[in-house]
Amino acid sequence: MKNVVVVGSQWGDEGKGKIVDWLSSQADVVIRFQGGHNAGHTLVIDGVTYKLRLLPSGIVRQNKISVIGNGVVIDPWALLDEIEEIKLKGINVDENNLIISEAATLILPFHKEMDEIREDAAGNSKLGTTRRGIGPAYEDKIGRRSIRVMDLVSEENLNKRLDNVLIHHNAIRKGLGKEIFEKEDLKKELLKIAPEILKFSKPVWKKIENFKKESKKILFEGAQGILLDVDHGTYPYVTSSNTVASSAATGSGCGPNSINYVLGITKAYTTRVGEGPFPTELKNEIGEILGTRGKEFGTVTSRKRRCGWFDGVLVRQTIKISGIDGIALTKLDVLDDLDEIKFCIAYELNGKSIDYLPAAADDQIKVKPIYKTFKGWKTSTSGIKNFNDLPENAKIYIKDLEKFIETKISSISTSPERKDTILIEDPFKN
Repeated sequence: MKNVVVVGSQWGDEGKGKIVDWLSSQADVVIRFQGGHNAGHTLVIDGVTYKLRLLPSGIVRQNKISVIGNGVVIDPWALLDEIEEIKLKGINVDENNLIISEAATLILPFHKEMDEIREDAAGNSKLGTTRRGIGPAYEDKIGRRSIRVMDLVSEENLNKRLDNVLIHHNAIRKGLGKEIFEKEDLKKELLKIAPEILKFSKPVWKKIENFKKESKKILFEGAQGILLDVDHGTYPYVTSSNTVASSAATGSGCGPNSINYVLGITKAYTTRVGEGPFPTELKNEIGEILGTRGKEFGTVTSRKRRCGWFDGVLVRQTIKISGIDGIALTKLDVLDDLDEIKFCIAYELNGKSIDYLPAAADDQIKVKPIYKTFKGWKTSTSGIKNFNDLPENAKIYIKDLEKFIETKISSISTSPERKDTILIEDPFKN
Protein backbone atom coordinates (compact mmCIF):
# COMPACT_ATOMS: atom_id res chain seq x y z
CA MET A 1 0.00 0.00 0.00
CA LYS A 2 1.21 3.46 -0.94
CA ASN A 3 -0.17 6.91 -0.29
CA VAL A 4 0.32 9.44 -3.07
CA VAL A 5 0.34 13.25 -3.14
CA VAL A 6 -0.42 14.90 -6.46
CA VAL A 7 0.62 18.53 -6.99
CA GLY A 8 1.00 20.91 -9.89
CA SER A 9 4.63 21.76 -10.62
CA GLN A 10 3.91 25.05 -12.43
CA TRP A 11 1.32 27.81 -11.89
CA GLY A 12 -1.64 25.47 -11.83
CA ASP A 13 -3.85 24.34 -14.72
CA GLU A 14 -1.37 21.58 -15.59
CA GLY A 15 -4.08 19.05 -16.43
CA LYS A 16 -4.40 17.65 -12.90
CA GLY A 17 -8.05 16.72 -13.49
CA LYS A 18 -7.27 13.93 -15.95
CA ILE A 19 -4.38 12.54 -13.90
CA VAL A 20 -6.25 12.78 -10.59
CA ASP A 21 -9.21 11.05 -12.21
CA TRP A 22 -7.00 8.10 -13.14
CA LEU A 23 -5.34 8.04 -9.71
CA SER A 24 -8.65 8.30 -7.87
CA SER A 25 -9.88 5.20 -9.68
CA GLN A 26 -7.13 3.29 -7.83
CA ALA A 27 -7.34 5.07 -4.47
CA ASP A 28 -9.72 4.25 -1.64
CA VAL A 29 -9.66 7.74 -0.13
CA VAL A 30 -9.15 11.14 -1.81
CA ILE A 31 -8.23 14.11 0.41
CA ARG A 32 -8.21 17.83 -0.48
CA PHE A 33 -5.67 19.51 1.80
CA GLN A 34 -5.46 23.20 0.83
CA GLY A 35 -7.10 25.96 -1.21
CA GLY A 36 -10.76 26.73 -1.63
CA HIS A 37 -13.34 26.70 -4.37
CA ASN A 38 -10.84 28.34 -6.74
CA ALA A 39 -9.58 24.92 -7.82
CA GLY A 40 -10.87 23.69 -11.15
CA HIS A 41 -10.62 19.98 -11.85
CA THR A 42 -12.46 18.69 -14.91
CA LEU A 43 -13.21 14.96 -14.96
CA VAL A 44 -14.83 13.00 -17.80
CA ILE A 45 -16.22 9.61 -16.78
CA ASP A 46 -18.32 7.49 -19.15
CA GLY A 47 -18.93 10.53 -21.31
CA VAL A 48 -20.17 12.70 -18.42
CA THR A 49 -18.18 15.85 -17.59
CA TYR A 50 -17.80 16.94 -13.96
CA LYS A 51 -16.28 20.30 -13.09
CA LEU A 52 -15.23 20.19 -9.45
CA ARG A 53 -14.17 23.24 -7.47
CA LEU A 54 -14.13 22.19 -3.83
CA LEU A 55 -15.16 18.55 -3.72
CA PRO A 56 -12.34 16.00 -3.98
CA SER A 57 -12.15 14.11 -7.27
CA GLY A 58 -13.04 10.80 -5.66
CA ILE A 59 -16.60 11.99 -5.08
CA VAL A 60 -17.69 11.05 -8.61
CA ARG A 61 -16.65 7.41 -8.18
CA GLN A 62 -18.51 4.70 -6.32
CA ASN A 63 -17.08 3.22 -3.15
CA LYS A 64 -14.56 6.03 -2.64
CA ILE A 65 -14.31 8.24 0.44
CA SER A 66 -13.72 11.95 -0.19
CA VAL A 67 -12.27 14.18 2.51
CA ILE A 68 -11.99 17.97 2.81
CA GLY A 69 -9.14 18.60 5.23
CA ASN A 70 -8.49 21.31 7.80
CA GLY A 71 -6.14 23.11 5.40
CA VAL A 72 -9.02 23.94 3.06
CA VAL A 73 -11.14 27.09 3.41
CA ILE A 74 -14.81 26.34 2.72
CA ASP A 75 -17.55 28.56 1.37
CA PRO A 76 -20.45 26.54 2.84
CA TRP A 77 -23.03 27.84 0.36
CA ALA A 78 -20.75 27.14 -2.62
CA LEU A 79 -20.11 23.65 -1.25
CA LEU A 80 -23.81 22.86 -0.92
CA ASP A 81 -24.43 24.19 -4.43
CA GLU A 82 -21.65 21.99 -5.80
CA ILE A 83 -23.09 18.96 -4.03
CA GLU A 84 -26.49 19.64 -5.59
CA GLU A 85 -24.90 20.07 -9.03
CA ILE A 86 -23.31 16.65 -9.04
CA LYS A 87 -26.38 15.04 -7.47
CA LEU A 88 -28.28 16.16 -10.56
CA LYS A 89 -25.76 14.13 -12.58
CA GLY A 90 -26.59 11.01 -10.62
CA ILE A 91 -23.78 11.14 -8.02
CA ASN A 92 -24.74 10.26 -4.47
CA VAL A 93 -23.20 12.44 -1.73
CA ASP A 94 -23.80 11.55 1.91
CA GLU A 95 -22.02 11.02 5.21
CA ASN A 96 -20.65 7.70 3.97
CA ASN A 97 -18.60 9.12 1.10
CA LEU A 98 -17.88 12.74 2.15
CA ILE A 99 -16.06 13.87 5.30
CA ILE A 100 -15.33 17.49 6.23
CA SER A 101 -12.78 18.41 8.87
CA GLU A 102 -14.36 20.01 11.90
CA ALA A 103 -11.33 22.31 12.01
CA ALA A 104 -11.74 23.70 8.47
CA THR A 105 -12.15 27.48 8.20
CA LEU A 106 -15.31 28.96 6.64
CA ILE A 107 -15.38 31.60 3.91
CA LEU A 108 -18.09 34.12 4.76
CA PRO A 109 -19.73 36.87 2.65
CA PHE A 110 -17.55 39.64 4.07
CA HIS A 111 -14.45 37.73 2.96
CA LYS A 112 -15.67 37.76 -0.63
CA GLU A 113 -16.53 41.47 -0.39
CA MET A 114 -13.09 42.28 1.03
CA ASP A 115 -11.45 40.33 -1.82
CA GLU A 116 -13.38 42.39 -4.37
CA ILE A 117 -12.73 45.71 -2.61
CA ARG A 118 -8.98 45.10 -2.56
CA GLU A 119 -8.70 43.96 -6.18
CA ASP A 120 -10.79 46.89 -7.42
CA ALA A 121 -8.66 49.33 -5.44
CA ALA A 122 -5.34 47.84 -6.56
CA GLY A 123 -5.35 49.30 -10.08
CA ASN A 124 -2.25 48.13 -11.93
CA SER A 125 -1.09 46.23 -8.84
CA LYS A 126 -3.86 43.61 -9.02
CA LEU A 127 -2.86 40.14 -7.83
CA GLY A 128 -5.34 38.41 -10.11
CA THR A 129 -7.33 36.66 -7.38
CA THR A 130 -10.52 34.76 -8.19
CA ARG A 131 -12.43 37.17 -5.89
CA ARG A 132 -13.93 34.31 -3.92
CA GLY A 133 -12.83 35.39 -0.45
CA ILE A 134 -10.15 32.76 -0.11
CA GLY A 135 -7.26 35.08 0.81
CA PRO A 136 -9.19 37.05 3.46
CA ALA A 137 -10.43 33.78 4.98
CA TYR A 138 -6.86 32.52 5.33
CA GLU A 139 -5.91 35.87 6.89
CA ASP A 140 -8.56 35.38 9.57
CA LYS A 141 -7.33 31.84 10.15
CA ILE A 142 -3.78 33.05 10.76
CA GLY A 143 -5.14 35.95 12.84
CA ARG A 144 -6.97 33.39 15.03
CA ARG A 145 -10.38 34.96 14.53
CA SER A 146 -11.90 32.67 11.89
CA ILE A 147 -15.20 30.81 12.06
CA ARG A 148 -14.59 27.07 11.72
CA VAL A 149 -16.94 24.22 10.93
CA MET A 150 -17.04 23.20 14.60
CA ASP A 151 -18.32 26.68 15.54
CA LEU A 152 -21.65 25.91 13.84
CA VAL A 153 -22.52 23.41 16.59
CA SER A 154 -23.38 26.02 19.22
CA GLU A 155 -25.34 29.25 18.66
CA GLU A 156 -23.74 30.71 21.79
CA ASN A 157 -20.25 29.98 20.55
CA LEU A 158 -21.09 31.18 17.04
CA ASN A 159 -22.24 34.47 18.54
CA LYS A 160 -18.90 34.96 20.26
CA ARG A 161 -16.87 34.00 17.21
CA LEU A 162 -18.84 36.33 14.91
CA ASP A 163 -18.43 39.21 17.35
CA ASN A 164 -14.70 38.62 17.36
CA VAL A 165 -14.23 38.48 13.59
CA LEU A 166 -16.58 41.39 12.83
CA ILE A 167 -14.75 43.74 15.19
CA HIS A 168 -11.78 43.34 12.87
CA HIS A 169 -13.63 43.45 9.55
CA ASN A 170 -15.99 46.29 10.41
CA ALA A 171 -13.09 48.47 11.53
CA ILE A 172 -11.50 47.98 8.11
CA ARG A 173 -14.80 48.52 6.30
CA LYS A 174 -15.35 51.81 8.14
CA GLY A 175 -11.85 52.94 7.17
CA LEU A 176 -12.65 52.17 3.54
CA GLY A 177 -15.96 54.02 3.69
CA LYS A 178 -18.02 50.83 3.42
CA GLU A 179 -21.11 49.89 5.41
CA ILE A 180 -20.48 47.74 8.45
CA PHE A 181 -21.49 44.10 8.26
CA GLU A 182 -24.51 43.16 10.38
CA LYS A 183 -24.12 40.02 12.46
CA GLU A 184 -27.67 38.82 13.01
CA ASP A 185 -28.63 38.15 9.39
CA LEU A 186 -25.41 36.23 8.80
CA LYS A 187 -25.88 34.23 11.99
CA LYS A 188 -29.38 33.21 10.87
CA GLU A 189 -28.07 32.09 7.48
CA LEU A 190 -25.26 30.07 9.07
CA LEU A 191 -27.56 28.38 11.57
CA LYS A 192 -29.94 27.57 8.71
CA ILE A 193 -27.30 25.61 6.78
CA ALA A 194 -25.43 24.29 9.84
CA PRO A 195 -27.17 20.86 9.90
CA GLU A 196 -26.31 20.29 6.23
CA ILE A 197 -22.62 21.01 6.86
CA LEU A 198 -22.28 19.39 10.29
CA LYS A 199 -23.58 16.03 9.14
CA PHE A 200 -20.30 15.62 7.21
CA SER A 201 -18.08 16.94 10.03
CA LYS A 202 -15.59 14.58 11.68
CA PRO A 203 -12.09 14.66 13.22
CA VAL A 204 -10.23 13.95 9.99
CA TRP A 205 -6.90 13.16 11.64
CA LYS A 206 -8.59 10.26 13.46
CA LYS A 207 -10.25 8.99 10.30
CA ILE A 208 -6.89 9.02 8.47
CA GLU A 209 -5.33 6.96 11.25
CA ASN A 210 -8.09 4.38 10.79
CA PHE A 211 -7.62 4.41 7.01
CA LYS A 212 -3.93 3.65 7.48
CA LYS A 213 -4.69 0.77 9.85
CA GLU A 214 -7.07 -0.62 7.25
CA SER A 215 -4.31 -0.31 4.57
CA LYS A 216 -6.44 1.92 2.39
CA LYS A 217 -4.76 3.72 -0.49
CA ILE A 218 -4.89 7.48 0.12
CA LEU A 219 -4.59 10.12 -2.60
CA PHE A 220 -3.83 13.63 -1.36
CA GLU A 221 -5.12 16.08 -3.97
CA GLY A 222 -3.53 19.52 -4.25
CA ALA A 223 -5.08 22.60 -5.79
CA GLN A 224 -3.21 25.30 -7.72
CA GLY A 225 0.50 24.85 -8.52
CA ILE A 226 3.68 25.02 -6.48
CA LEU A 227 4.64 28.35 -8.10
CA LEU A 228 1.56 29.81 -6.41
CA ASP A 229 2.71 28.68 -2.95
CA VAL A 230 2.59 31.58 -0.49
CA ASP A 231 6.17 30.87 0.64
CA HIS A 232 7.82 29.33 -2.41
CA GLY A 233 5.93 30.86 -5.33
CA THR A 234 6.23 34.11 -7.27
CA TYR A 235 5.28 36.24 -4.28
CA PRO A 236 3.16 38.40 -4.02
CA TYR A 237 1.43 36.95 -7.11
CA VAL A 238 0.53 33.76 -5.28
CA THR A 239 -2.38 32.08 -3.57
CA SER A 240 -2.87 32.31 0.21
CA SER A 241 -1.96 28.75 1.14
CA ASN A 242 0.97 26.37 0.91
CA THR A 243 0.57 24.31 -2.24
CA VAL A 244 3.71 22.17 -1.82
CA ALA A 245 3.40 18.44 -1.18
CA SER A 246 4.36 18.68 2.50
CA SER A 247 1.12 20.60 3.10
CA ALA A 248 -0.73 17.34 2.60
CA ALA A 249 0.37 16.37 6.10
CA THR A 250 -0.49 19.63 7.89
CA GLY A 251 -3.63 20.24 5.83
CA SER A 252 -5.17 16.90 6.67
CA GLY A 253 -3.75 15.89 10.03
CA CYS A 254 -1.20 13.15 9.45
CA GLY A 255 2.56 12.90 9.74
CA PRO A 256 4.91 13.25 6.74
CA ASN A 257 5.64 9.52 7.01
CA SER A 258 2.12 8.98 5.66
CA ILE A 259 3.32 10.18 2.24
CA ASN A 260 5.05 7.56 0.10
CA TYR A 261 5.15 9.14 -3.36
CA VAL A 262 4.83 12.68 -4.71
CA LEU A 263 3.60 13.04 -8.29
CA GLY A 264 4.11 16.39 -10.02
CA ILE A 265 1.78 17.31 -12.89
CA THR A 266 3.62 19.24 -15.58
CA LYS A 267 2.57 20.62 -18.96
CA ALA A 268 4.86 20.14 -21.93
CA TYR A 269 4.77 23.95 -22.15
CA THR A 270 3.90 26.60 -19.53
CA THR A 271 0.77 28.59 -18.74
CA ARG A 272 -0.28 31.11 -16.15
CA VAL A 273 -3.59 32.78 -15.24
CA GLY A 274 -3.66 36.29 -13.83
CA GLU A 275 -0.84 38.65 -13.01
CA GLY A 276 2.79 38.06 -12.09
CA PRO A 277 6.18 37.18 -13.61
CA PHE A 278 6.33 34.68 -16.46
CA PRO A 279 9.87 34.44 -17.94
CA THR A 280 9.00 32.25 -20.94
CA GLU A 281 5.71 33.92 -21.89
CA LEU A 282 5.12 34.17 -25.65
CA LYS A 283 3.17 37.25 -26.69
CA ASN A 284 3.16 36.19 -30.33
CA GLU A 285 1.65 33.75 -32.80
CA ILE A 286 3.24 30.73 -31.10
CA GLY A 287 1.65 31.73 -27.78
CA GLU A 288 -1.72 32.00 -29.52
CA ILE A 289 -1.26 28.57 -31.12
CA LEU A 290 -0.49 26.99 -27.73
CA GLY A 291 -3.52 28.66 -26.18
CA THR A 292 -5.87 27.65 -28.99
CA ARG A 293 -4.69 24.04 -29.35
CA GLY A 294 -4.48 23.58 -25.59
CA LYS A 295 -7.90 25.20 -24.94
CA GLU A 296 -6.28 27.36 -22.33
CA PHE A 297 -9.18 28.86 -20.46
CA GLY A 298 -9.69 28.54 -16.69
CA THR A 299 -12.18 25.88 -15.49
CA VAL A 300 -13.42 28.10 -12.65
CA THR A 301 -12.95 31.63 -14.00
CA SER A 302 -12.96 31.07 -17.80
CA ARG A 303 -10.05 33.52 -17.91
CA LYS A 304 -7.66 33.17 -20.86
CA ARG A 305 -4.31 31.70 -19.79
CA ARG A 306 -0.98 33.21 -20.74
CA CYS A 307 1.17 30.71 -22.66
CA GLY A 308 4.89 30.15 -23.14
CA TRP A 309 7.66 27.61 -23.64
CA PHE A 310 8.45 24.95 -21.06
CA ASP A 311 10.50 26.45 -18.21
CA GLY A 312 12.90 23.72 -17.10
CA VAL A 313 14.53 25.98 -14.51
CA LEU A 314 11.25 26.55 -12.71
CA VAL A 315 10.08 22.94 -12.86
CA ARG A 316 13.43 21.66 -11.59
CA GLN A 317 13.14 24.17 -8.74
CA THR A 318 9.61 23.12 -7.77
CA ILE A 319 10.64 19.46 -7.91
CA LYS A 320 13.32 20.09 -5.29
CA ILE A 321 11.07 22.26 -3.10
CA SER A 322 8.22 19.76 -3.09
CA GLY A 323 10.15 16.48 -3.07
CA ILE A 324 8.58 15.26 -6.32
CA ASP A 325 9.36 11.64 -7.17
CA GLY A 326 7.87 11.48 -10.65
CA ILE A 327 6.40 13.74 -13.32
CA ALA A 328 3.16 13.27 -15.24
CA LEU A 329 3.81 15.19 -18.46
CA THR A 330 0.58 16.49 -20.00
CA LYS A 331 -0.56 18.03 -23.29
CA LEU A 332 2.34 16.77 -25.38
CA ASP A 333 -0.01 16.70 -28.39
CA VAL A 334 -0.42 20.50 -28.25
CA LEU A 335 3.15 20.80 -29.61
CA ASP A 336 2.53 18.50 -32.60
CA ASP A 337 2.36 21.12 -35.38
CA LEU A 338 5.29 23.34 -34.37
CA ASP A 339 8.40 23.62 -36.56
CA GLU A 340 10.65 24.03 -33.55
CA ILE A 341 10.20 23.73 -29.80
CA LYS A 342 12.16 25.38 -27.03
CA PHE A 343 12.61 25.02 -23.33
CA CYS A 344 14.32 27.28 -20.85
CA ILE A 345 17.59 25.97 -19.37
CA ALA A 346 18.81 29.10 -17.53
CA TYR A 347 18.11 32.79 -16.97
CA GLU A 348 20.08 35.91 -17.61
CA LEU A 349 19.93 38.51 -14.82
CA ASN A 350 21.98 41.70 -14.90
CA GLY A 351 24.34 40.19 -17.48
CA LYS A 352 24.93 36.96 -15.53
CA SER A 353 23.58 33.46 -16.10
CA ILE A 354 21.70 31.89 -13.16
CA ASP A 355 20.11 28.46 -12.76
CA TYR A 356 17.18 29.33 -10.47
CA LEU A 357 14.35 31.87 -10.15
CA PRO A 358 15.38 34.54 -7.63
CA ALA A 359 13.04 35.27 -4.73
CA ALA A 360 12.84 39.05 -5.23
CA ALA A 361 9.79 40.07 -7.29
CA ASP A 362 11.74 42.76 -9.19
CA ASP A 363 14.37 40.22 -10.22
CA GLN A 364 11.72 37.71 -11.27
CA ILE A 365 10.36 40.27 -13.72
CA LYS A 366 13.85 41.13 -15.03
CA VAL A 367 15.13 37.63 -15.81
CA LYS A 368 15.48 36.68 -19.46
CA PRO A 369 15.15 33.03 -20.50
CA ILE A 370 18.01 31.16 -22.13
CA TYR A 371 16.62 28.47 -24.43
CA LYS A 372 17.58 25.15 -25.91
CA THR A 373 15.93 24.55 -29.28
CA PHE A 374 14.58 21.26 -30.64
CA LYS A 375 13.21 20.26 -34.01
CA GLY A 376 9.45 19.76 -34.01
CA TRP A 377 8.02 16.35 -34.93
CA LYS A 378 5.29 17.71 -37.23
CA THR A 379 3.07 14.67 -36.84
CA SER A 380 0.25 13.74 -34.50
CA THR A 381 0.98 12.17 -31.12
CA SER A 382 -2.70 12.19 -30.14
CA GLY A 383 -3.82 8.88 -28.71
CA ILE A 384 -0.38 7.23 -28.58
CA LYS A 385 -0.13 4.86 -25.62
CA ASN A 386 3.41 3.52 -25.95
CA PHE A 387 6.59 5.57 -25.64
CA ASN A 388 8.31 3.74 -28.49
CA ASP A 389 5.49 4.75 -30.84
CA LEU A 390 6.18 8.47 -30.37
CA PRO A 391 7.90 10.38 -33.20
CA GLU A 392 11.67 10.36 -32.81
CA ASN A 393 11.91 14.13 -32.26
CA ALA A 394 9.25 13.92 -29.53
CA LYS A 395 11.28 11.22 -27.76
CA ILE A 396 14.41 13.39 -27.99
CA TYR A 397 12.54 16.35 -26.48
CA ILE A 398 11.10 14.29 -23.62
CA LYS A 399 14.37 12.52 -22.76
CA ASP A 400 16.28 15.80 -22.74
CA LEU A 401 13.60 17.42 -20.59
CA GLU A 402 13.72 14.49 -18.17
CA LYS A 403 17.50 14.70 -17.89
CA PHE A 404 17.39 18.44 -17.26
CA ILE A 405 14.76 18.41 -14.49
CA GLU A 406 16.55 15.46 -12.85
CA THR A 407 13.34 13.53 -12.23
CA LYS A 408 11.74 10.54 -13.89
CA ILE A 409 8.79 11.15 -16.19
CA SER A 410 6.29 8.56 -14.99
CA SER A 411 3.54 9.17 -17.56
CA ILE A 412 2.84 11.17 -20.71
CA SER A 413 -0.59 12.43 -21.70
CA THR A 414 -1.29 12.53 -25.44
CA SER A 415 -4.89 13.81 -25.45
CA PRO A 416 -7.56 14.99 -23.00
CA GLU A 417 -8.95 11.43 -22.91
CA ARG A 418 -7.93 9.42 -19.85
CA LYS A 419 -7.15 6.33 -21.93
CA ASP A 420 -4.64 8.26 -24.05
CA THR A 421 -1.78 8.05 -21.59
CA ILE A 422 1.66 6.50 -21.80
CA LEU A 423 2.14 4.91 -18.38
CA ILE A 424 5.78 4.38 -17.45
CA GLU A 425 5.48 4.13 -13.66
CA ASP A 426 2.41 3.66 -11.45
CA PRO A 427 2.79 5.86 -8.31
CA PHE A 428 0.65 3.50 -6.23
CA LYS A 429 2.74 0.45 -7.15
CA ASN A 430 6.26 1.81 -7.43
